[in-house]
Amino acid sequence: MSKNEMYDLIIVGGGPAGLSAGIYAMRAALKTVLIESGVPGGQVAITKEVENYPGFIEIGGFDLCEKFLLHAKHYELEILEKEAVATDPGIEYHSVRLADGTLLKAHAVILAAGGTARKLNIPGENEHFGSGVSYCATCDGFFFRDKIVAVVGGGDTALEDALYLSKITRKVYLIHRREAFRGSRILQQRVFAEPRIEIIYNTVVTAINGDDSGVRAISLKDTQSGAQRDIDTEGVFIFVGFTPNNTLVPAGIKTNGTGYVITDEKCETDIPGIFAVGDLRQKYANQIVLAAADGCTAALAAAHYVETRKDAQTCQAAG
Repeated sequence: MSKNEMYDLIIVGGGPAGLSAGIYAMRAALKTVLIESGVPGGQVAITKEVENYPGFIEIGGFDLCEKFLLHAKHYELEILEKEAVATDPGIEYHSVRLADGTLLKAHAVILAAGGTARKLNIPGENEHFGSGVSYCATCDGFFFRDKIVAVVGGGDTALEDALYLSKITRKVYLIHRREAFRGSRILQQRVFAEPRIEIIYNTVVTAINGDDSGVRAISLKDTQSGAQRDIDTEGVFIFVGFTPNNTLVPAGIKTNGTGYVITDEKCETDIPGIFAVGDLRQKYANQIVLAAADGCTAALAAAHYVETRKDAQTCQAAG
């Protein structure tokens, strides 16, 4: 790689969506580079166990990501361990600027930067991630069958996942910092009717307590009285929001009210040749298999876009 390198496709992000895009791009014979500043695999790489990816009854998150990475490397995908800082749309080509000043050019760009679950930023949260602390009930709920868990949040996701967990666990504490939920009325009615869910309003979690084997309890504080107490629980599911990593999304690309990129069925944004995939784009659900599918779709669409662009340039040169 050199400065001002020209590619057919630049992929920003090395999670399941980005690596899947890389695999399909290489199979389509596109000159492709993937940029990833962190550990390949994204959020999945720090997930303890994955049991809902087709073909694997159970596999560690890091192991699954390693398989994605090895598959991409099998096709000799170029991977840069660099930080991308800007995406600049253009008429002749698009470009991605790296933190070291390098400018990469390409006919097409796939943005696969993913997203980040918002944290409570309390003691014990990071220490027990993957051993009792989770941000995805459908991913990790199975591990808490017949156990007592806590759900933190008051929006639709918190209510939906509390209901989901109530079918698996012995008891669910639903903890919300306000005196009323923000989630939809129908979800609230279902929560109120579920005997396994105990609602705790006007309360925040101040610490997650445990040992080397996992979470054992959480510390609570009443936001009105200031009273503090601990409750026993083996799992804490935190749903206080999810932030798409959209800082590289250029101006002019439509996003929804929460920052997710709006695309068409090809994962293409309203700037031709720029695609958004995985947890960065607006869609019904965020799952590993859906992120991988997005990567496939965007790479195939990008291949068609690049071929069309090159044919048009050839015609212009000949004319």
